[in-house]
Amino acid sequence: MNIIPLENKVLVRKQKEEEKTKGGIYIPDSAKEKTQIGVIEEIGKTKETILKKGDVVFYKKYSGEELKIDGNEYLILGVSDILAKQE
Repeated sequence: MNIIPLENKVLVRKQKEEEKTKGGIYIPDSAKEKTQIGVIEEIGKTKETILKKGDVVFYKKYSGEELKIDGNEYLILGVSDILAKQE
């Protein structure tokens, strides 16, 4: 992929939403919540940051600009839209 976000931005690949509940009930598309978890694919030129490629992050709901590339869904987020990362 040749997309490099500009300063203070990151490119995040959205995680797939669950297709069914733990009890085995399938969830229709209209009832699914927007995912807020993703994996960092690229990082723009930022000041000191603890983020790196491959980190699993949690971001603000309805934030960023959505992109669809080669069938995968991505977001370009500001670093300030990222709430936490998974260790």
